[in-house]
Amino acid sequence: MKRLILAGLALLMTCTLALSQEAPMQDILQDHSALITKSSRMTIAPAIAAISDSGLTQAQDVLQAWQSKDIWQRKSDGLFFRAKETAEGSYILFDFDSGETLGEADKADLKQIKPNSGVRALIGSALVTFQLQDSDPARRLAALTSIERNPSSELLAPLRASIDTETDADLKAKKRRAERLLTIAYDSDESARVAAISDMSGDLGVDLRATLNPLLETRTEVFAGEAPEGLNLARRLAPGEDISTEAAYDLLVTAGLAPARIDQAEIRATLGTHISEQEVGGVALEDLNQPEARARAYAALVAQGLAEPDPTSAEIKAHLDAHQFVEIYNEPSRPVTLAASEALEDILLNVGMNQSLDLILDGLSLASIYFLAAIGLAITFGVMGVINMAHGEFIMMGAYTGYVIQQLIPNHTASILVAIPMAFVVTFAAGVAMERLVIRWLYNRPLETLLATFGISIALQQLAKNIFGTQALPLTSPEWLDGAWVLNDVVSISYIRIAIFILAISFLAIFLFIMRRTRLGLETRAVTQNPRMAASMGINPNRVNMLTFGLGSGIAGVAGVAIGLFAKVTSELGNDYIVQSFMTVVVGGVGNIWGTLAGAAMIGFLQKGIEWFNPSNTLAAQTFMIIFIIIFIQFRPRGIIALKGRAAGD
Repeated sequence: MKRLILAGLALLMTCTLALSQEAPMQDILQDHSALITKSSRMTIAPAIAAISDSGLTQAQDVLQAWQSKDIWQRKSDGLFFRAKETAEGSYILFDFDSGETLGEADKADLKQIKPNSGVRALIGSALVTFQLQDSDPARRLAALTSIERNPSSELLAPLRASIDTETDADLKAKKRRAERLLTIAYDSDESARVAAISDMSGDLGVDLRATLNPLLETRTEVFAGEAPEGLNLARRLAPGEDISTEAAYDLLVTAGLAPARIDQAEIRATLGTHISEQEVGGVALEDLNQPEARARAYAALVAQGLAEPDPTSAEIKAHLDAHQFVEIYNEPSRPVTLAASEALEDILLNVGMNQSLDLILDGLSLASIYFLAAIGLAITFGVMGVINMAHGEFIMMGAYTGYVIQQLIPNHTASILVAIPMAFVVTFAAGVAMERLVIRWLYNRPLETLLATFGISIALQQLAKNIFGTQALPLTSPEWLDGAWVLNDVVSISYIRIAIFILAISFLAIFLFIMRRTRLGLETRAVTQNPRMAASMGINPNRVNMLTFGLGSGIAGVAGVAIGLFAKVTSELGNDYIVQSFMTVVVGGVGNIWGTLAGAAMIGFLQKGIEWFNPSNTLAAQTFMIIFIIIFIQFRPRGIIALKGRAAGD
């Protein structure tokens, strides 16, 4: 019997040993079973560390299963498994070490391990070590993104270890950048941190500034006498200059280095406890509503030893003079803070220069939009002298033409390529019709022209509302115009605005070619300068005026397509640009295309410059811009580039 018992014990020990050799992960889970089942963020760290530091190949799978709430514990023996529910409602158990199926169990026999969000976050940090070396680039990128969002000193070593083995060039560059940032923030080697700051000095990345700024955060402290040696002092503070006297004395009171000042609430409470025969300290109760009376009463109580005295100005000054106030960097390393301060100065200078470049690009972009909207008006108003208040509605018609074409041609690239010439044709025809039916009878009658075209403007807006409704309609740009050209974290410009700039330059070239190299341009210039002489030379002024007005209207339609790519298409679209278009032509110089270009540049840069001071209030920017233009016209009534020759005197 005794031999049988000994043999059984030996067999049990052999099985246990075999189990421990074949199931090391299960052993780790069993060793930390209490922590795992409790799943508390405050106590779970040892269990996560034991799994991640085990060196076992299955550690990543266990952590991932744990994070996704896919770990189950069998109640009968406390063992942990991965489980999969069957159609019958039972669960198939999978061994963590071998991955093999270990049978089935009812849900009542199992307990699901459900880590809370805090525990899952800790597991996620531990998984980063494995995911940085994962064969899937998407997982490596996800791990790197996790590090960037939640950096910590524990992630620096595994990140460094993963850089040399990284095969993806873009990921490798991102890992190196993340490693530099973590080195600056968390490395224990002071020289390594200074070197990392030097390496990235001048970089415009927001992430670098977010890493450097905490290194220069300070706290204010007060000391009796000189500040102790070894502190990383930022500067000494003089009460009344660098820090207010009240704030400095409050620091002394908080540190227990000076008596607290008595506030009005304490004075009232003290006076209330010493009321005797309808008076306090010899002051009648009905007089205590006056501050001076309360002060006399409280002083009397102080003299009687019944209240704490309030520090006098002389006493406060004496306490302040006896102590030293300093700002101390939270970062203890002096070389690190010096390097960070120098790097931030370089970065801020670089940021300022790039912000200026970004402002110039914004102004150039806005100027190209205004020029494109005004070039048609430069023909009808600047060349022909017709005040066309319906010019904005030709822009609106062009935008709606683009929208209709896009409904007929789903391909956005093809639809835009078709919409540009179609918008020109539609608005050219509308402009010719308007000139033949209305404008031709009103030449040299500016007031009647203004009123007539204003009425046409209202009619066209209402017609657009009747056809397309009042809701804003989208004019979708092609995919290749999505996004922006990003030079760095400060400077960027959208591809749509670049395309509009190119379109504006193209139409400038086309206009110059028409006016200087074609018969229409020659006839237009002749009719503009002297209609009677042009007519005597065989030129038909009515035909020239009709084609010129149509040309200006057609260009406005093309501008509408371009503007509709970044602005919602509505019946009021033209109202947003008609005022700027007239200002562009008038400021630049009536009758001069180069003046229109100069006027667009001036107004665009001026508006962006004013908006830079108050970016949240564009209405104020436009108001100041109009005031500036009114003043400008007082000194240069003929605009930036005044028309010369005989026409200048007309």
